[in-house]
Amino acid sequence: MRKTFFILLLLYTFSLHAQTKGMFSKYPIINLENFDKQRVHWGYFLGFNVFDFKIDYEENPATDIAVKSVTGFNVGLVGNLRLHEYIDLRFEPGLYYTQRNLTYTGFTRQIDAEREVKSTYIHFPLLVKFSSLRFGNVRPYLVGGGSMTLNLSSNSKSQDDNLEQRFRVKPWTQNYELGFGVDFYLEYFKFSPSIRGVFSLNDELIRDNDPNSPWTGNINSMKSRAVFVNFTFH
Repeated sequence: MRKTFFILLLLYTFSLHAQTKGMFSKYPIINLENFDKQRVHWGYFLGFNVFDFKIDYEENPATDIAVKSVTGFNVGLVGNLRLHEYIDLRFEPGLYYTQRNLTYTGFTRQIDAEREVKSTYIHFPLLVKFSSLRFGNVRPYLVGGGSMTLNLSSNSKSQDDNLEQRFRVKPWTQNYELGFGVDFYLEYFKFSPSIRGVFSLNDELIRDNDPNSPWTGNINSMKSRAVFVNFTFH
């Protein structure tokens, strides 16, 4: 399977190279010249993500909770509404899989000191895209906006808590997002790699039943932060 994937990736790279040949030449052939004049167009994206937690404490701890990020992946759809020659409104609902590993100090047993926080998110961002002038077949852009996220793995309805090795967070979060990307106009489609930072606005942690819990008692707020790298095809 790895060999097959490598061969497919190699073929795609050669195909992309063939389509972009001459893109940065002095007099490039203009691809998809009227593409951005469409009132509405659609696409899809694939990518990967890295999630973290920003933790604020009630009192300064002797040692912070260690958060180790695990790279996840993304897939979703793109709806683009043209508002102006340089401004678009975008809706990019997607499915995001990720994991964060928390390590606490002060425990003798590993089962108490470590928590795997696996998350399956349905992400609903509404973004404004600010594009620059088009240079041949290349057009950089900035993007920003707000989003809502539903965590299907929140464990919010569970009565068990960390005493039973059950880490719980709230199912819904609100976020703001900022990023940038580049549109490449190829012969048959537009390819847009982008990178975006996502920052949660609300505390996500559900406290343990014991207010003095060693896992949650000293935490004032726990908010997600993430970096999305998406490859969009229109």
